[in-house]
Amino acid sequence: MPMPAAVKQPPAADRVYHHVKQGVLDRHYAGGTLLTEGELAEAVGVSRTPVREALLRLETEGLIKLYPKKGALVLAVSAQEIADVVETRRLVEEFTVRRAVPAPPALLARLAELLEEQRRHAEGGDLGAMMAADRCFHAEIVRHAGNQILARLYDQLRDRQLRMGVALLHAHPDRIARSLAEHAEILDALQCGDEEAAAGAVRGHIGRVEALVRGAER
Repeated sequence: MPMPAAVKQPPAADRVYHHVKQGVLDRHYAGGTLLTEGELAEAVGVSRTPVREALLRLETEGLIKLYPKKGALVLAVSAQEIADVVETRRLVEEFTVRRAVPAPPALLARLAELLEEQRRHAEGGDLGAMMAADRCFHAEIVRHAGNQILARLYDQLRDRQLRMGVALLHAHPDRIARSLAEHAEILDALQCGDEEAAAGAVRGHIGRVEALVRGAER
């Protein structure tokens, strides 16, 4: 029998990049954490050269700030970034959810599947996976509007949404059940073909997220 082909690993710099990025998004590396090249090289099992390459890439994405001879500081989410993301989400999602009515069966089935996935991850305590499914739920509606420019704009918010969302759920555990209920409300409105109810559900959902991340609600 022929030997199975060896699985080719991604380049070393890519492995470091994904390791650090995932650590930042799921808050393993919280804002204010100082990462050193040596620690990261040991954690991923590579030399320092690909670590430097990966950190430069992450700095351009605004996740870290490099300090020569010291390391890389994980940047905290700023109040301005929160405000910008929430405002963009509100504009894009209210418009696209209206365009989704009447929603085709395939979209409704996919949204129901993603809602169930969120519930499953919530029950398992995997908040990072729950937020990824949460983000996919909204992205499906945005993509269905058929505006490719809006879809690309929304995709650019992905990492910021995941990072803020996981931090929010850690700070407000009661938000998990409320978020699931709000997604169910959006889905119900789409299933009923009620454009105004769908837009109102999205507006309320994003508004409550904004209140929490701004500290206006406890």
